[in-house]
Amino acid sequence: MNYPRVIIAATQSGSGKTTIALGLMLALRKSGLNVQPFKAGPDYIDPTYHSLASAHACRNLDSWLLKPDVILELFEKEARKADISIIEGVMGLYDGIRDKEQGSTAHLAKILKCPVILILNAASLSRSAAAIALGYKEFDTKVDIAGIILNNIGSQNHYLYVKTAIEKKTKIPVLGFLPKDQDIRVPERHLGLIPTEEKKFKKHFREKLAALVEKNIDVGSILKLSRRANPLPYFKKSIFSAKSIKPCLSLAVARDKAFNFYYQDNLDILKDLGARLIEFSPLKDRALPKNIDGIYIGGGFPELFALELSRNLSLKQEIFQQAHSGLPIYAECGGLMYLVKKLVDFKGKAFSMVGIFDNSVVMAKKLQALGYIEIEAIGDTIVSRRGSKIKAHTFHWSYLNNVPKDIHFAYKVTKSKVKMYTDGLIKENVLASYAHLHFASNINFAKNFIKSCLSYKENNYRSMVDGQ
Repeated sequence: MNYPRVIIAATQSGSGKTTIALGLMLALRKSGLNVQPFKAGPDYIDPTYHSLASAHACRNLDSWLLKPDVILELFEKEARKADISIIEGVMGLYDGIRDKEQGSTAHLAKILKCPVILILNAASLSRSAAAIALGYKEFDTKVDIAGIILNNIGSQNHYLYVKTAIEKKTKIPVLGFLPKDQDIRVPERHLGLIPTEEKKFKKHFREKLAALVEKNIDVGSILKLSRRANPLPYFKKSIFSAKSIKPCLSLAVARDKAFNFYYQDNLDILKDLGARLIEFSPLKDRALPKNIDGIYIGGGFPELFALELSRNLSLKQEIFQQAHSGLPIYAECGGLMYLVKKLVDFKGKAFSMVGIFDNSVVMAKKLQALGYIEIEAIGDTIVSRRGSKIKAHTFHWSYLNNVPKDIHFAYKVTKSKVKMYTDGLIKENVLASYAHLHFASNINFAKNFIKSCLSYKENNYRSMVDGQ
């Protein structure tokens, strides 16, 4: 079966691919089409905007974290329900891990056999834009650059000069433009865009962006290009079960302004393995959901809400007690920051957190880690067995401080051939790490987490029976 699809790529980061991808989703949805969004790479924030623009949960497709068969499975699972899939790329079209293709938008386009719409920032450019476009076309002729959209156009004449030069030199159709307009810029801060949980995707912004796209971009031609995509290649399914599984345990998932970094497929995988997901807010809820068998705390911005988190004493105390009763708790990055004793913010002010781990995290003045990593489990944990391996991503401004000498670490991490370190704090059935895992990179990590939660549930049940 053929699944209409296009990748929105760019010459470089900051070219406007997120804004244009959102505008296309809004315009296509407005025309009555069912639009499925995807995001290339390990991004958490852009997908929240995609989800609101399309009214469908966005999925991540990362050709370094995930094998081609897995990417095809994750894509096909959602694309089959849609009239068109819009896939936003990452960085520049050919930018992968270090000097390699893997992890790049171009690599993903080849795996998905997908036409590419290239976004070119034309600010302060005229005929030179054609040289850039020609270079992108000839760099890898196996990548199907099917159209170009120009961003930051100053006038109609500016657009015509650039369009004429590009089409003459490359034979690639220029499908439209967006004008220079500060009102359609998506706000950013130290980890990228501001999540939609904090900065609402306002109706005025949506309407203006959709109107600009409808006026200046040939949406009909993009739809036609999406339908010319070749059938997906054969792939072997290994992630989702063919039959639905009834929920067999309850898993509390922290979700609010402070914690919202989750791959949608991670949540879907846990549900597919039998977890009933119950969301709670460490900012607002005074107690955990009742009768839970585990907790999952993703990343986010706890440093920006440290005061509110520190004041929620009853929830912190309950999480602390549950941890010492053996409840499996898995936390990533921001979740790790919440489970330590103290969080020191950018201004040097300390706030009390849950305190499962007797150390602090400190917000630094510069980025502490960014990039792909490879993980090997040092010993058995609630998500892994000794020697298990998984690819992951890390991105944080904080660092661990005053770590006790007797602390147990979960992982041996390889960042490059010369950089290796340990990560993952372990205590009781709690694992907190700076690493962001995509469970589809090694499905056994998700299966082990479910097993750990089921074991806790069964032990809890036996304890109740014995106590009667």
